[in-house]
Amino acid sequence: MSPAASSVNPSRLIAGIDEVGRGCLVGPVVAAAVILDPAKPIAGLNDSKKLSEKRRAALADEIKVKALAWAVGRAEASEIDRINILQATFVAMRRAFSQLAIKPDYIMVDGNRLPGIACPGEAVVGGDALVAEISAASILAKVARDTEMDVLDRLYPGYQFAVHKGYPTKTHLSALAELGVSPQHRRSYAPVKKFLG
Repeated sequence: MSPAASSVNPSRLIAGIDEVGRGCLVGPVVAAAVILDPAKPIAGLNDSKKLSEKRRAALADEIKVKALAWAVGRAEASEIDRINILQATFVAMRRAFSQLAIKPDYIMVDGNRLPGIACPGEAVVGGDALVAEISAASILAKVARDTEMDVLDRLYPGYQFAVHKGYPTKTHLSALAELGVSPQHRRSYAPVKKFLG
């Protein structure tokens, strides 16, 4: 699939929205909202998962400089456990949107459902690889969450959060079996729940 192409109509402002971390066992789900500047194109935008860590970091810096507006929102593990991951994802998206310094005319959200934002918009399946604004949001969300995993790795040594970023890898599950459940784990997730005793 080719890198995302901007969908911006110069007559309206579009915010792309995406999240990272739905499938993780630990930490927040993080969302970002980005309004790109048509006058300052950014080359190489794509689904954050298809980019190297170094490339993501460089693009995140460029997005923050060139975008008309950007913001990051989150929902904590405790919120995910309380209201479920889908609703927590929508909360994180709404928080990101609400922090935008400029309000867009239209939103484009990765996935198949809109998060209940009072703005016209559409959900785009695979949008993080198709729509530049969503790609930019996926990159900011991914970099923000990965940075947080590096912090949690230092706070809770032994789980290797910096390596697997909270996903249910063999290493992560082995650490859960050995060390038990950390305060940042999502207790409603089945792989975590079985270690709660």
